[in-house]
Amino acid sequence: MRVLLACVLLFSSLAHAGLTIEITRGSDKPVSIAIVPFGWEPGVVMPEDIATIVGSDLHRTGQFQPMPPADMLAQPKTEQEVYYRDWRSIGVDYLVIGKTRTSESGGFVVEYSLFDVNLQRKLLTGEERGGRANTRDIAHAISNRIYEKITNIKGAFATKLLYVSARRLQGNEQLFRLVMSDIDGAREQVLLEQKEPILAPTWAPNGRLIAYVSFETTRPAIYLHNLDTAQRVQLTNFSGINGGPVWSPDGKSMAMVLSKDGNPEIYVMDLATKALKRVTNHFAIDTEPDWIDNDSLIFTSDRGGKPQIYRVELGSGRVQRVTFEGDYNARGRVMEGGQGIVMVHRVDGKFHIAVQDLKRNRVSILTETTMDESPSMAPNNTILLYATKYQGQGVLAAVSVDGNVHYRLPSNYGDVREPAWSPFLQ
Repeated sequence: MRVLLACVLLFSSLAHAGLTIEITRGSDKPVSIAIVPFGWEPGVVMPEDIATIVGSDLHRTGQFQPMPPADMLAQPKTEQEVYYRDWRSIGVDYLVIGKTRTSESGGFVVEYSLFDVNLQRKLLTGEERGGRANTRDIAHAISNRIYEKITNIKGAFATKLLYVSARRLQGNEQLFRLVMSDIDGAREQVLLEQKEPILAPTWAPNGRLIAYVSFETTRPAIYLHNLDTAQRVQLTNFSGINGGPVWSPDGKSMAMVLSKDGNPEIYVMDLATKALKRVTNHFAIDTEPDWIDNDSLIFTSDRGGKPQIYRVELGSGRVQRVTFEGDYNARGRVMEGGQGIVMVHRVDGKFHIAVQDLKRNRVSILTETTMDESPSMAPNNTILLYATKYQGQGVLAAVSVDGNVHYRLPSNYGDVREPAWSPFLQ
C-alpha cells in the first residue's frame, strides 16, 4: 500500500475519457526504477509525456515502483551525466533516460537508454520514430523493450482491449457500445453503438479482425468487423443461439455455439468456405468454446450435472473432462502456449476467477471479489482481465497470474463487461 500511495500523483494521467486505472494492490517488493523526464531539442513539443507513460506502463504491472521526478537527485539526459552512486544511494535499481529530436520527415525520434544501477552498466539503448498521432505507440514500444530486458518476458503494453459498455436510458432501454482502447483505457474508439445487446467480442490472431454477437436483427448473430476498413459482415443467421465466436490459432476457422438443430452445440466453421462441422452431440448444453490448438477445443458443458470444462479432439470427436475441483467451472480460456486455463470458478456460492495448471491440474483462485466473469488473458500470460461488480456498477478488473497484483478499470460511461485482450500487434 505504501508503494501505491507514493506513486498516486505521478500516475494521475491514467484517467481517460472511458476507463480509469485504480491500482488496489501491488507487489510487496517492487523493483525501484527511475524514468527521468526525457529531454528535447528546442522547439520540440510532444503532445504527451513519454516518460510518464512508460512509468505508468511499468507501474501497472505491479512489479515496478517508479520514482516520482520530484524525488530524483538529478535528471540526466546523456550517459555522461549518469552517476551511479547517486542513484544507488536513494535505492534505485534501474535508471531510464531519453531525449527527443525532430526527424528528417518532420516527425520525432526518441532515443533512450536503460541502466542497471547496481551493476553500473548500460543494459539497453534504442530509438523509436513516429509523429504526434502515435506518441503513445512510441512510449509503449519503449516500455515493452525495458520490461522484456529486465524480466525476460515479452511486454504487452502495445496491445489493445475490447469491451462492451452499457448505459441505461429512459425507461428500460439501454445503449450498448463496443469499444476498443489501449490497455490502460487511453485512445478509446467506439466501434459500434446501438440499443440492442452486444456480446462476446473476440480477436483474430492477426489483430486486424474482430468478431462479436449482436442482437441488432432482434436475434443473436455473429458479425465479423474489419478494424482497418470498419466493414462489417454478418457471418451467421441461424435460428436460435448464434454465440461464443472464437478464432482458431491459425485464423482459418471459428468455433461457435449454435442451436440451429435444437440444442446448443459446439460447431467449427471454415471461414474460407463457410462450411460447418458439428463438434459436440449431446443432450446437455455445450457452450463457451476456446482453442487449445488447431486440432482441439475446450468448452463448458453441464453433461455431468453441473457446468464443468471439457476437452474435445476435432479429428476423433473424443471428449474428456478437464476440471474436477469445485461444483462449477465455466468460461474457460486457454493461456498462450497451452499450459493452463483461466476460468470462472465457484466457491461457497461465490464466483471467482481461477487458473488451472493443465500439467498438474492444480487450481489457484486469483480474485477476492464475488461476482467475477469473462476472464481474458494478456498474450504474455502475466495479467488477466475480467468483469466484476464494484459499488453496484459493472467494472473491469485485472489480476496477475500469481494473484499479487490487482487493479480496477471502472468507466465513467456506465457498466463495463465482456473484456477481450488482443494478441500481440505488429
